[in-house]
Amino acid sequence: MSAYISLYLFAAVCLFLMLGYPVAFTLAGTALAFAAGGILCGNFDADFLAALPGRLFGTINNVTLIAVPLFIFMGVILEKSKVAEELLTSMAKIFGGLRGGLGISVVVVGMLLAASTGIVGATVVTMGLLSLPSMLRSGYSPSLAAGTICATGTLGQIIPPSIALVLLGDVISNAYQQAQLSLNIFSPKTVSVGDLFMGALLPGLLLVVLYISYLLIYALIKPESAPVASGERITASEALGSMLPPLLLIVVVLGSILAGAATPTEAAGVGAIGALILAFIKGQVSLALLSDAVTNTLKVTSMVFMILIGAAIFSLVFRGFGGEELIHEFFHSLPGGVMAATLVVMLAIFLLGFILDFIEITFVVVPIVGPILLAMGLDPIWLGIMIALNLQTSFLTPPFGFALFYLRGVAPESLPTSAIYRGVIPFIIIQILAMAALWFWPVLATGLPALLKN
Repeated sequence: MSAYISLYLFAAVCLFLMLGYPVAFTLAGTALAFAAGGILCGNFDADFLAALPGRLFGTINNVTLIAVPLFIFMGVILEKSKVAEELLTSMAKIFGGLRGGLGISVVVVGMLLAASTGIVGATVVTMGLLSLPSMLRSGYSPSLAAGTICATGTLGQIIPPSIALVLLGDVISNAYQQAQLSLNIFSPKTVSVGDLFMGALLPGLLLVVLYISYLLIYALIKPESAPVASGERITASEALGSMLPPLLLIVVVLGSILAGAATPTEAAGVGAIGALILAFIKGQVSLALLSDAVTNTLKVTSMVFMILIGAAIFSLVFRGFGGEELIHEFFHSLPGGVMAATLVVMLAIFLLGFILDFIEITFVVVPIVGPILLAMGLDPIWLGIMIALNLQTSFLTPPFGFALFYLRGVAPESLPTSAIYRGVIPFIIIQILAMAALWFWPVLATGLPALLKN
């Protein structure tokens, strides 16, 4: 009977979140309230809460999570120093003479911006402010312009080095060790954030190629909806001057991780210093910029860690009520085995993506279902990339996708919400095709990490 209380706990958390209460305090407060009720009714062992200080201390001591504020700081500095604006201007001048060229510029710059900031909201808002007006002025279909920007913004979910992948990699690593210990493997293999970065590289680039292919086909079929952009043209070599510094920074940060020369935390430190140097070279460094960047970094980092603490309390109480055993039994009772269980989890995560951000899903849902699925034989890197792609698709899907809300917040009133919804549909289909490709060919995610390790 007490196992079903865990489901009531999960439902209560979702209800309070939909009512607009803060995520971190909802997770912790609801869990502690249920735990108190369970102790009074004799359904919950108070000894579970004794493990809480150790969990929180382990979180504080987690070296991998130090990469989070450093990557956030790097992204904020690059955003404030007008790097994205210069990149978009240069790319538009290169591809502007091509039908659909401005859309291609948005995708390429969005990819670089995603690799720089790694935050979906920041990328969508930045691209919406910079590129949406110019696309509409150039005669682009409003739905095509809105869909391109929303889809490009969500690349921050999957293109490394992504904040989402840093957090997901740490959680998947812990879940993989738990899964092996549950199978009596007392010398468990490890999976790192760097492994997830390597696994995400090919699927992320595949999405970029599919996005650009769609834009080229759309421009071919409806040339009036993706016209040639007006303005001056420059050659690729002329544009290299503005593209090379941020591109070099991304290559150094990501390359050092993939080559095994640096941990994600060390590479994040290099990225943060590199972003400051770029801003200094551009003459953008000022006390106001540094103050703004540090304040934004502190706010986002505080939010992430408060949610992490709330999720730790929630998962502890959830397990105390027997929720993990209930899910374990349910998965093993499914007729399709591990594949059916994976489909159920993916559907649940997709739907939860409408009401929860990736941070909450990473810290709340993945620690519960991850060890069970990994114990059933799934590859941890493949599972992590599938979850990231799934969340990326969820953030695009009307009517609740987060990317749609971000763009709606910065789009002019003349752009109807219905146009945003119509514009993202083709990109959602592309996302589903990419997930299907990864489902049938897991080597897309697992091949590069295995190759680089060997």
